[in-house]
Amino acid sequence: MNIPNEILSGYWKEGHVQGIAIDEAKGHVYFSFTTLLVKTDFAGNPIGSVKNLAGHLGCIVIDPERRRICGSLELKHDAIGAGIINRTGWNPCEEDNFYLVSFDIDKIDRMEMDAEADGIMTAVWLGEVGADYAADDPASGKKHRYGCSGIDGTALGPVFGAAADSPKKLMITYGVYGDVEREDNDYQVVLQYDPSVVDTYGKPLNQAQPHHSGPDAAEARYFVYTGNTTYGVQNIEYDAASRLWLTAVYVGKKEQFPNWRMFFIDGTAAPKAEMLRGRGGEQGLVLTLADPAGVGGDTPGCGFAYGSTGMYADGEGLYYFSNPIRNKEEKSFSSTVIKYKMDKSSPDVFVSVEE
Repeated sequence: MNIPNEILSGYWKEGHVQGIAIDEAKGHVYFSFTTLLVKTDFAGNPIGSVKNLAGHLGCIVIDPERRRICGSLELKHDAIGAGIINRTGWNPCEEDNFYLVSFDIDKIDRMEMDAEADGIMTAVWLGEVGADYAADDPASGKKHRYGCSGIDGTALGPVFGAAADSPKKLMITYGVYGDVEREDNDYQVVLQYDPSVVDTYGKPLNQAQPHHSGPDAAEARYFVYTGNTTYGVQNIEYDAASRLWLTAVYVGKKEQFPNWRMFFIDGTAAPKAEMLRGRGGEQGLVLTLADPAGVGGDTPGCGFAYGSTGMYADGEGLYYFSNPIRNKEEKSFSSTVIKYKMDKSSPDVFVSVEE
């Protein structure tokens, strides 16, 4: 099904857009608006929505085999969590928890469905994320191991360095606090899970009494040296056409780094065991950054303006990026999904597709 060059989400008051996913087979688009999941057709007409999320629903991706939307859900009480609580007036539990949530997308058929009561959402508890969030970091003595602020990016693709047609895994990325006074937070952190975790551990979520059903640990933990960013990876997306993992961030503030808006992880390169910089002798599996913009350096990337609030790669060389819009007077938020193609002669790597 041909995807239009532009798709409008409509305006919603639950928070700014955090991620998008496109169901090409059915002609549907999904938008994460922080505490609301919205489903539209390609003309932007609303088909359904899921409300009653107490925390931050972030980047989302479709698992076509299970016909489910997977995404990150943070239930926490830092500045981000407090902002959501203040806006919604709802704080069901004081406990901080982090989940991989999944929605049965074919059951989303009406507006204002309830994430808890309507039987369409399950959640997998990610205990090791919570442990890193709560821990003091031995490398700096500061709070939050690796600078972990929770999770955000969620994507499906082959294991790094594996064949293009190998089984897909769920890659979930940490949020990382933008603290310029420490050196142990200059990596992005990627956790790898088999998609079957949603079958094995997924349970309905009562946010007032959050469950702890989840794997003991991820299958693998990877590190990507980008320099510190502001709240880490916002969105990640695997592109089968280029075998790159598009990795969009809010720019960092450490002056010794270029502070790009987007990085590209080389999906063809196997991870390497290395001593991690600024981590006091800790070793980890480090991923390789590609350099499609040709900028060189330790942390290549580009300044492309979009991606941090949602992106989708069709696997055939077309890319769809969320352009967020805010109506300050009405205190509402929208997204226009715009079609792009890759052009490595452009410093931004992507150029819009004209009608």
